[in-house]
Amino acid sequence: MSIASTSVIQIIPRTRRGVELFLLVIAVGIAVGAYVNIGITAQDGVPASTGLYAAGIGLLALIAHLALRFRAPYADPVILPCAVLLNGLGVAMIHRIDLGLTSIGRTKGVPFAPQQITWTAVGVVLFLAVVIVVRDHRRLQAFTYTLGLVGLVLLVLPLVPGLGVNINGASIWIRVAGMSFQPGEFAKVCLVIFFAGYLVVKRDVLTLAGRRFLGLDLPRARDLGPILVAWLVSLGVLVFESDLGSSLLFFGLFLFLLYVATERAGWLIIGGLLFVAGAYFAYQTFGHVTKRINDWLDPFSIDGGQIAVGLMGQAWGGILGRGLGQGQPHLTLYANSDMIISSFAEELGLTGLIAILLIYTLIIERGLRTALACRDIFGKLIATGLAMSFSLQVFVIVGGVTGLIPLTGLATPFMALGGTSLVANWAIIGLLLRISDQARRPQTPAAPVSDETIAMAVQKA
Repeated sequence: MSIASTSVIQIIPRTRRGVELFLLVIAVGIAVGAYVNIGITAQDGVPASTGLYAAGIGLLALIAHLALRFRAPYADPVILPCAVLLNGLGVAMIHRIDLGLTSIGRTKGVPFAPQQITWTAVGVVLFLAVVIVVRDHRRLQAFTYTLGLVGLVLLVLPLVPGLGVNINGASIWIRVAGMSFQPGEFAKVCLVIFFAGYLVVKRDVLTLAGRRFLGLDLPRARDLGPILVAWLVSLGVLVFESDLGSSLLFFGLFLFLLYVATERAGWLIIGGLLFVAGAYFAYQTFGHVTKRINDWLDPFSIDGGQIAVGLMGQAWGGILGRGLGQGQPHLTLYANSDMIISSFAEELGLTGLIAILLIYTLIIERGLRTALACRDIFGKLIATGLAMSFSLQVFVIVGGVTGLIPLTGLATPFMALGGTSLVANWAIIGLLLRISDQARRPQTPAAPVSDETIAMAVQKA
């Protein structure tokens, strides 16, 4: 018999690393331009540290790009430039607030901007470790329950006597060797992987419908265990650590991933009812939650000063802003951390704030696109969870600063002052790009089968 001649045409997608490098040049240029603009406006001259700042941000961006070029060539080309741009703008605004605090004599020790650049370097190192060490995200599924345990341990570490410290009313920090860390930021990554691995195994059971109510298939009562456990853990974070933001983030992540895995709207109804019940209970029982909500309802009261000053600064910024270096964001309490979005809104106006939100939206959209392109359910859920972690954080932060919802203690990703959050977010970007590389990498086509092989298989059958 003759072997059938079969030609297979394989379309190899472009790596788009050149596009990424071009976008990185633009991102670094905008960040350095903002830094120089602040110096010219606030100090009447180009800052002496401009060269070091430009070299530091540019070198870190180049190292991250080269790591992707050689280790993850098919990774998404947009996510890294967006992260670099947000990080660079955050450092520039922290530098601007350093100058403002110095001008009114409220500076505390060394400036914060150099510290943020140092933490950026640490974050990029962890980014490199994730991209290089995690060659295939599917191997993480073998550590599902281990990472779940690690995540829970990280959550309770601030409650250990002698290790945990209370800062600004929240017990979410630990102090080691004179430095403070927020382990909950890394717990977020571990728990997303745990949620994804758990739902891959249990999704068939959790998909089973119970009773039908108002056109919706509600889950069976016996399957409510996972969501009740997640609800109790998030409530425990709220009660024992006084951390409203992390409590909302963890429960929201699990609820969203549960809905994505099962496609059952009934889970959203049950989760929403549990959230409302927990929020009302916390408001009636715990003083710090009551104060947060009262400050939200009446921000211009005596106790709501931080929110009130931030809202007045945003109103002063208007549509186009006062201009970089020409506002007074440093008069707002925690202007470089919790209220840094308000600082940007004051100096860049509503237009600048919308631009920043669009950059976050790009990261979220590309993360969800990675989830759609991923070929395995485990990777889909991880990418979805990591993208939605950014979405929930940005919503909670911007909503709190603008008065849409009560203010919480979450950090603005990549922009707010704080090493732990910055390093953890760089790890998230690394994991998203690793999954993206796996999703966009071309598959090796199967070899053509000859007529003779087919005939032999038929005879054996």
